[in-house]
Amino acid sequence: MTNHEWYKQAKYGMMVHWGLYSILGGEWKGQRTPDYGEWIQSYFGIKNDEYAELAKIFNPIYFSAEEWVIFAKNCGMNYIVVTSKHHDGFALYHSRIDAFNMVDATPFKRDIIAELAEACYKHGMKLGLYYSQEIDWKDPDGGGYDKTTGCSGIGWTNIWDFPDNSKKDFTRCYENKIKPQVEEILTKYGELCLIWFDTPGVISKAQSLELHDMIKKYQPNCLINSRIGNGTYDYVSFGDNEIPEKLPDVLPGAEQTADMNGLGGFKYSPYGLYETAATLNHTWGYKYFDHTWKTAETVHAFKNHLNDMGINYLLNVGPDGLGRIPSVSQDILLKVADMM
Repeated sequence: MTNHEWYKQAKYGMMVHWGLYSILGGEWKGQRTPDYGEWIQSYFGIKNDEYAELAKIFNPIYFSAEEWVIFAKNCGMNYIVVTSKHHDGFALYHSRIDAFNMVDATPFKRDIIAELAEACYKHGMKLGLYYSQEIDWKDPDGGGYDKTTGCSGIGWTNIWDFPDNSKKDFTRCYENKIKPQVEEILTKYGELCLIWFDTPGVISKAQSLELHDMIKKYQPNCLINSRIGNGTYDYVSFGDNEIPEKLPDVLPGAEQTADMNGLGGFKYSPYGLYETAATLNHTWGYKYFDHTWKTAETVHAFKNHLNDMGINYLLNVGPDGLGRIPSVSQDILLKVADMM
């Protein structure tokens, strides 16, 4: 079975947003962020030096890769997508490119992605990795400086540490960090079913194509989502929490220019592969006071609606700073599994 065929049959997966932001749980110095937990650094303009202090206390003693994978299987899910590096620039794996990672910068000193890859292999679960290929708030040349609206903080790019956007050159960030880190995750963790990119903007057509070709060189069966940018993808990631009434009525080869909130703009899949990534409450990263939970009945109805159209449903959980998937998330997803 090809990966295209597998993906069409997969239908249901678990996404995991987890990182330093999970320690804060949506709160900074007595103030709560009204938006996404994983965007807290941008929302409050937390300086990199201060944000990096979180790594010194990130010790998720209750994290168990095997428990996460078995839980996903018990929920009827067929693949897991984990944030190997989000917008804050912190990597959950042992990167030789940047010491701002789980092994070198935290007391935990364990490679989260390696442990998840091993658990997925052991239990027959497909593993995909999220990687923020444009936005990187730690890097002075991180992308996103072409966008002025629509973000969940004070800037897509880091304007609190590096306020002069005119001095930023994404190519430096791309060459020095993005490209070599993508090569790392492709070559260190066995077979990946997909790479999940996000929020393209200043990334050039040549850079998107270079990432595409690198993925296909090292892992020919690894699928690439449309948020890589510039049309060099295998499958379409719809907008966050987007539940379309029907598949897009677009002719093959037609240019797609809809902005989709800066998420890539492409709504036609040449392979007929589509996915909606969605949250169980409002946030992606853990936020302890976000109680806007979807009911199991709603999740089940959305899943059936999407799957009936051939769209995969990738549902997010945001573990807390100790590595625990919130009990409410577990209750909802297990109930959905009983309804399936």
